[in-house]
Amino acid sequence: MNTTIADYMATDLVTFTPADDIIHAMRILLETHYSGAPVLDADGQLVGVLSKKDCLAIVYNTAYHQDWGGRVEHYMSRKVETIDAGCGLLEVAEKFLKSSFRRFPVLREGRLVGQISRFDILRALDENYLRSRA
Repeated sequence: MNTTIADYMATDLVTFTPADDIIHAMRILLETHYSGAPVLDADGQLVGVLSKKDCLAIVYNTAYHQDWGGRVEHYMSRKVETIDAGCGLLEVAEKFLKSSFRRFPVLREGRLVGQISRFDILRALDENYLRSRA
């Protein structure tokens, strides 16, 4: 079976830049129901990920310290785990099992081409392994 995550990843992505307003970015995550989004620099290179967990710091700082807003770069996670678009389903499922992340940016030749979530992998495994044996 030659099925890769490229067959199941999301390619229509919400992305942010480091200079984006953090409150606006947080509201976009809330409106779209995404757990996170890649952060790209001016050259389109992945420089971080902004997650809902990162956004909790915004609400905390606002509520507790009366510190309003800022830029995405002050809240985003800079240490980003990525997956190559050519990876197989089982390899990625194993990576999810060992990680607390809910989604991973997908790269091809160092460029962001998509994002894969736990839901995407579960759906792919169901289609490729469970349904084919039922």
